[in-house]
Amino acid sequence: MSLTRHAALDVITYGEAMAMFVAAETGPLAGVGQFTKRVAGADLNVAIGLSRLGFKVGWMSRVGNDSFGQYVRDTLTKEGIDQRCVSTDDRFPTGFQLKSKNDDGSDPAIEYFRKGSAASHLSLDDYAADYVLSARHLHLTGVAPAISASSRELAFHLAREMRAAGKTISFDPNLRPTLWPSRAAMVEGLNSLAALADWVLPGIGEGEILTGYTQPEDIAGFYLDRGARGVIIKLGAQGAYYRTADDAAMIAGQPVANVVDTVGAGDGFAVGVVSALLEGRTLPQAVARGNRIGALAIQVIGDSEGLPGRAELDALELADVPPAGMNVPA
Repeated sequence: MSLTRHAALDVITYGEAMAMFVAAETGPLAGVGQFTKRVAGADLNVAIGLSRLGFKVGWMSRVGNDSFGQYVRDTLTKEGIDQRCVSTDDRFPTGFQLKSKNDDGSDPAIEYFRKGSAASHLSLDDYAADYVLSARHLHLTGVAPAISASSRELAFHLAREMRAAGKTISFDPNLRPTLWPSRAAMVEGLNSLAALADWVLPGIGEGEILTGYTQPEDIAGFYLDRGARGVIIKLGAQGAYYRTADDAAMIAGQPVANVVDTVGAGDGFAVGVVSALLEGRTLPQAVARGNRIGALAIQVIGDSEGLPGRAELDALELADVPPAGMNVPA
């Protein structure tokens, strides 16, 4: 795939966006009569969050020639995300999902309708070297590599090309076991992709599944031994633990009085970490920002609705004291 000359990007990411219908009332999805339409997609959430903070973000994908696909494109335009590497596929539809509404802070039920979607046909044909390599950073999630073998091939190609060009890479495993042929294939595939990244951002439960270890320091060590510069492990309300070759610390989480929707918390965390690192902030500052944006994300309905703009984030950080990590043995 080739594109005309364009301005350089700060961040490139890729994957599948779906229309999402969020229940307007609590209870089983089968009994819900009204829904609100939004967009969903782990990598797209990160793209939206970084764009709101003023970064030039490019997103690669395919959408169907349908109303859902147009809705995704309209959202990209609204959020200021470069979509020159998003193609419309006349053969296959845009996927969608249903999400329940919970009032007790628990994870909502989600039903996906994405099999055979346009995005699942992403492949090396979608790769545009001049577009991708204009970016200084690549963010990958474990969702896009799971949707098909051809999309997985694209993920590895993106990572290898960006790595060879000396660009930085962040990777959020974002486990979707039902999309993989087997658990073993998922573990092997995601750990191989993580080995190409500079920054690996698993949740504690994901780390246990992928590495077999239960302690944050051991999970981090697993990825450091495979070439990561740093590993940041999400610990929910406790905050996050980071480890590099030279340092390790726990960064306290942000208190949340009322959890509304837990989906998207990890994507918000990635927005915080990646944005701070691209700005040259310290790792403790980056993790603290990740905790902050993750906390904002779970206080509203929707996967990206709680992600802040630059002015809001600056005001919150200005009002806060500098983050202090609790040093722990590496």
